[in-house]
Amino acid sequence: MNRYQIPQARRGQVIGLLGGSFDPAHEGHVHITRAALKRFGLDAVWWLVTPANPLKDRGPAPMDMRLKRARDVMDHPRVTVTDIETYTGTRYTAATLDALRALYPDVTFVWLMGADNLAQFHHWQDWRGIMATTPVGVIARPGARWAARNSVAAQTYAHAKLPARASRLLGRHGAPSWCFINVAMSDASSTRIRNAGEWPRA
Repeated sequence: MNRYQIPQARRGQVIGLLGGSFDPAHEGHVHITRAALKRFGLDAVWWLVTPANPLKDRGPAPMDMRLKRARDVMDHPRVTVTDIETYTGTRYTAATLDALRALYPDVTFVWLMGADNLAQFHHWQDWRGIMATTPVGVIARPGARWAARNSVAAQTYAHAKLPARASRLLGRHGAPSWCFINVAMSDASSTRIRNAGEWPRA
């Protein structure tokens, strides 16, 4: 693995990770990223553009196209768009987090997700392992608040939930810990963009 092909990080940084196919990236992704930087007190956010989503039968657009689109829409000095999972060879979040901790032992990672993902988080591979090792920041999504707050993951880890007013402590609180924040919401959707014919399908 060529070290220069993966993002750089400094000792002691707290870095948020937003994973997904970004097929395509859109203003909704930008919106929650900016909110996460501020509300969770992050030093940086990395967009992890996945080679393929294990939960989806149909493949995404080519990686080069998705990376370019993501970099075009997310222009921020503290946000890095990366396909690091291409180099780690991992496909599931738990394995990717293990690989990143091995590569960056002096960095704290915070996994970022929309509330819609928290609602079905218990279906993810080794979701308990993720919660046990990685602080999780959850950002409100349209129509998903109730399902997220009543999800298996939320109830199982109710004891580890930080109040929204303490959100900036998330990355320095250790795991398990998670925090749900309400933000002004965007209804932008990759699915809607694809269905409108504004993005090629694989």
